[in-house]
Order: sequence, then structure tokens, then C-alpha cells
Amino acid sequence: MNPILSLILRSFVAVPVTIIAGFVSFFFMNINFLPSIGIAIAAGVLTHLILGPIMTSTFLKKHRLSWREYRYIRKNLADAQKKIRRLNKSLFSIRDLSSVKERIDILRITKKIQKMALKEPKRFYQAEPFYFSHLDSVIELTEKYNFLSAQPKKSLEINQSLIETRQTLNELTKVLEEDLYHVVSDDVDHLNFEIDVAKHTIKKQKEAKFPEENRWLK
Repeated sequence: MNPILSLILRSFVAVPVTIIAGFVSFFFMNINFLPSIGIAIAAGVLTHLILGPIMTSTFLKKHRLSWREYRYIRKNLADAQKKIRRLNKSLFSIRDLSSVKERIDILRITKKIQKMALKEPKRFYQAEPFYFSHLDSVIELTEKYNFLSAQPKKSLEINQSLIETRQTLNELTKVLEEDLYHVVSDDVDHLNFEIDVAKHTIKKQKEAKFPEENRWLK
């Protein structure tokens, strides 16, 4: 669940409750001005606090997750977010212009996987190799590449290492693409099924509309 969106939604409800509680306390219950403000603030804060667990519970029910699973996934996604920021910093510290496209692809894929897992936490399980292995490997290699490419004088050994690291990064980019495909594989299967159903429906409609034509075609 997006914490910023959750905060906005809770505030959207809590602010009117605060105003209404203050208005009722002061004008209808004849409570003094300062106590009315206190009641209004308390009502708003209480509303804000109550809505948090309710919205989270609704979110978990929608995605068929337990609180324990959600805490586990949220912790790993928070760790991954830090790693992605680190990766972003490392990728764009590299001055090698010839690898710009590869670096953009790596960052685009990692951010896409993270965004999907944040929106639908259960997708995290489909991306476990990415979170527990591939992301760390990419960070390690980019930081190594960044360090070596920043050296003012490069020996044959360093140049060879740079070539090998870049080749490995290219291979890892393909692995990340496979991770992304695995995350969306269920959606692809569902889409293919829907396409088959739609084609079958269209075929049946044509057969019903032009029975004679279809009889001669057979």
C-alpha cells in the first residue's frame, strides 16, 4: 500500500470529521471554544488512527495476504528500495557514454519490478530471485565497473576487467528481463486466455449471422 496515498485518504476523511466535531461541540453542545477545539482535534486524530488499520486490513484482504506476510514483504521491499537508490547512484556515476543505454535498461527494469511489487505485494514471491540475488549482483558489478572506469591510468588488466564486467552486466540485464517477464507471466497467460475467448466469441457470432455462407465454406 502506498503510504503517501494512505495518508492523503485518511486526511481527506479526518479533516471534515475534525471540523464537524468542533462545530457540533461549540454550537450544539454549548462547550466553550478551547475545549471544542480540543474535542475537534481529538476526533480528527482518532479518525486518522482508526482508518490506518482498517485500510491496511482491506488492502491485505484484497491481495490475500496475512499481516505476517505483508510485514515480511514490506521489509524486503524497503531494503530493495535502498539498494535501487544505491544502484541509481552507481550507474550514473559511470562516465562511459557507450554504456548509457545498458545502464538505463537496468534501472528501468529494476524500478518496474519494484513498482509492481509495491502496488501488488504478492508479486514479490514471483520476483524472489531478483530481490535475493540478481539485484545484489547488479549493484556489485556496477560499483566495480564504476571504480575501475574512474581510474586515471588503466592497465591492460584493468581494461580487460572492464570489458568482462560490461559483458557480465549485459548478461545480467537479460536475467533481469526474465525476472520482469516472470513477474507479469500470470497477466500474459490471462491475456492470452481472454484473446482466445474473444476469438471464439467472434467466430460464433459470425457463424450465427451468416449460417448459409459458413455451411458452404465447410
